[in-house]
Parts: sequence; structure tokens; C-alpha cells
Amino acid sequence: MDYKKTNAPTTTVTRNMRDLWEETGNVYETVSIIGKRANQIAVEMKNDLSKKLQEFASYNDNLEEVFENREQIEISRYYEKLPKPTLIATQEYIEGKVYYRNPAKEKDKLQES
Repeated sequence: MDYKKTNAPTTTVTRNMRDLWEETGNVYETVSIIGKRANQIAVEMKNDLSKKLQEFASYNDNLEEVFENREQIEISRYYEKLPKPTLIATQEYIEGKVYYRNPAKEKDKLQES
């Protein structure tokens, strides 16, 4: 999912925990799933921001430095206004857009068969 087009809230939202762990049956497993997805999103956001700011990297001083600095600030502000990775991951989980599997549970099901 593209984190730039998410409908996740930009502020903290109180949620009913029972709704979150309903699918997995375990609140800790749900938090782990959301946490791992949030880490993936954070890495993706950091890489994108680094790539965009790398375009402005110059190793010599010039007169256009003030203008370039303004563009860097605008890019940084845009990323600061995006929802935090945990909020994006939680929204994705609620919408059913996160794929996850638990190998331990799959192993138990195979042994029962």
C-alpha cells in the first residue's frame, strides 16, 4: 500500500482493543503484526525521504544553496505531516490490507491432521 495515499488519521485515535484482536485471538500477536508492518513502512518512508534529499546533496558551495535549502525544507515538512507509521499500519490492519501468517499455528494444524 502506498503510504502517501492512506486514509489513516494523523493524530492518535482511541480504539476498541477487542476489535483489533478479534481476527488473531491474541492481542499480543495483533500488536506484533502491526508493529512489524509499522517498521516496514518506516523503513520505506526513510528510504524515500533519503532519496529525495540526496538529489540536493552538493559538495561545493554555490549561490543557489538558499533556494535548494528551501526545497529541502518543503520536502521534510511534507514527510512530517504524513501519518506516523504505526497509525498507517493500524489502519491497514483494520482494513484487512496486511498479510500475515503464524508458522507455529500452521505447524500445529498440520500435526493435528
